[in-house]
Amino acid sequence: MAQQAPAQDPSLGQAPPTTPPAQNKPAEPSGAPATMAPVTVTGTRPSEDFQAPVTSINRLGGDVRDIPQSVTVINKALMQSQGATSFQSAVRNVPGLTIGAAEGGTIGNAINLNGFSARTDLYLDGMRDRAQYYRDTFAFEQIEVLMGPSSMLFGRGSTGGVINQALKKPTTKEATELSASVTSNGLTRGTADVNHVIDPETAARVAMMFQRGKTSTRDHNDVLDFGIAPSIKFGIGTPTEITLSALLQHNHDQTDYGIPPYNGYPLSVPRNTAYNFTDDYTDSDQIMLNAVVDHTFNKDVKLRNQTQFVWVRTVVRETSANAVGTVGPGGFTATPIGTTPLSQLYVRHQSRDRTINDYTVTNQTELTTKFDTGPIGHTLLTGVELGYDAYTNQATFRNGACNGVNMQTATATTGYVDCAPAGSSGGSSPSVASRYGNFANGEAWSLAPYINDTIQIIPEVKLVGGVRFDVYYAQIGNSLNTTTGNTATPSSTQTVSFPSWRAGVMYQPTNTQSYYGSWSTSFNPSLEQLVATTGAVAPLAPENNEAFEIGGKWDVFKNSLSLTAAAFQITKYNARSQATDGSYSSTGTIRVQGFRAGASGRITDEWQVFSGYTFLSAQIIDGIAAGTAGMVPQNTPRDSATLWTTYTINKTYEIGGGATYVGQRYANNTDTTTVPSYVRFDATAAYKQEKYDIRLNLYNLTDSLYYEQIIASDGGRAVPGSGFTAMLTYVHRM
Repeated sequence: MAQQAPAQDPSLGQAPPTTPPAQNKPAEPSGAPATMAPVTVTGTRPSEDFQAPVTSINRLGGDVRDIPQSVTVINKALMQSQGATSFQSAVRNVPGLTIGAAEGGTIGNAINLNGFSARTDLYLDGMRDRAQYYRDTFAFEQIEVLMGPSSMLFGRGSTGGVINQALKKPTTKEATELSASVTSNGLTRGTADVNHVIDPETAARVAMMFQRGKTSTRDHNDVLDFGIAPSIKFGIGTPTEITLSALLQHNHDQTDYGIPPYNGYPLSVPRNTAYNFTDDYTDSDQIMLNAVVDHTFNKDVKLRNQTQFVWVRTVVRETSANAVGTVGPGGFTATPIGTTPLSQLYVRHQSRDRTINDYTVTNQTELTTKFDTGPIGHTLLTGVELGYDAYTNQATFRNGACNGVNMQTATATTGYVDCAPAGSSGGSSPSVASRYGNFANGEAWSLAPYINDTIQIIPEVKLVGGVRFDVYYAQIGNSLNTTTGNTATPSSTQTVSFPSWRAGVMYQPTNTQSYYGSWSTSFNPSLEQLVATTGAVAPLAPENNEAFEIGGKWDVFKNSLSLTAAAFQITKYNARSQATDGSYSSTGTIRVQGFRAGASGRITDEWQVFSGYTFLSAQIIDGIAAGTAGMVPQNTPRDSATLWTTYTINKTYEIGGGATYVGQRYANNTDTTTVPSYVRFDATAAYKQEKYDIRLNLYNLTDSLYYEQIIASDGGRAVPGSGFTAMLTYVHRM
């Protein structure tokens, strides 16, 4: 859903706020003594405040205190303070969230939440953003992370949670902000954010971005990206508001596929070694069009309709190190375990080439009504969602030789390109013919009505209950299913009709405290990603997920600092399990039990903080593949934590910094490849004036070697993070 504009000065013509659900109280007895109505004085927090604002998704309920699940909001102020320019660098602030990388038939941002993949659980203005591309923060007002199964609110998927990217929208305040950045790696970046008031009821806004250069100290990671996000809003402050917005972005990047394993750990090589070739590239173009109509019948009845179209085309010609081994007269021999010195080890290069087209069209209608049944107040949300997704993936491959010996048979589609010394970065790609591989395609239709009621029993107690019924039909196909040794499913269809539930209770003794307990479910169809599970002869039953959570939320220091804590358990049933013959069945069970705590906001007017800690006890109860029973799911650290704090002197000078800790993880579900824990320290200093800021950000102060992303394929690869990097940013406001 379109993000709602932040609270405005009443003098700017905004409509008065409606009565919140919390004020649906029983009427005073007629004999009660007269009392003066309480008066609440509110004001806008400083723009650089880290404290979570109201969420942008209408069906969540707005105030995070009224959501009986853990919610983390990464707002614009925090992103600017940290110099977070990519989606990946922004969500690093959420403990319990780990980062994967491109692999197999996918590309783009790959996220794990609470030990479960969130590959299809990314949202853009409240609508599913399932396409495969690398996201930038230039158009984001904030990023909202809702933890735990949430199919009642969002539909299929969302085992570990969902991530919503809230785009900037027009406001009734004239504003222009320009920024320019340069890093010690040679990356230059410029952004613009212009909001223009056309008339008292109409405003337009446009955000723009351009960047070019190296994103890391590692080799072969140059980018050339640009984007624009225009929007216009009509009828501001009137009963009918219409918001039209778009996001257009182009990326020409080099993708890092990481370091292969050797003896159960990432191969020990010089930290900046990258195995992609200098002429590799990932090109993507994204178009998002969005239209929202909000109509207010009266203070108690509101109707919203939203339509969104997303198209992403990605063309990939990339190469990775598929395995470590030795080279002899017979060519390359993979040796993942051994004592061979680095000077005698080689890597086998594998092509990862493909052209992907992703389409999504979604329409959603929601009616919100507030009413009383006797002394009990209700906020009832009813809605229906219609969706269409389409996907094509044309794979290509390059079969080459090593030491004069062909690396595969003439009919193989593995795409082994060549071999190269393991201790050095790849050069330009060898002259190897590119051939067409499998053509995968799929499309899906979905229909989902849903209803959710927030019930105020007494002023201190609220109940939340809801149900959603999804009907999901998908069909997929593969062109090379008859190739010798190829186990891709030739074609398959699946129809899933599945209910999702949500229930919770909240106890709010004061307006600064909220205690809650909740239960929620979700489901994952086997054709959810519009690709077939290799070896499956028929679609499998949906995975179904269940979560229990208890927690508390507190506002302290005169409501300037928000504290949260929660304990939870998430269980995935019918997890897809792979037998030794390569076939799959729905027999696995995965369980994650954990605890999280966080703080965001101001300790004093000058000192603010954003911090969090998550503990995850994760286990594969029943094997999801041979040898996985009893193991820890891949990319799931037991402990993770983040801290970012700043202090402002005389409203002019700001200093700050923080640390990110991620515990030991495994790069595959058999726990045979271990990725070490790490701590990364960052710092910032800024000189701030009314019209401009000058900020210096320092990343990885100790220049430590750490592995930021994990790729499960090829035994488990790990992508090192950047070494010490400095970024200087100038921001000008008009």
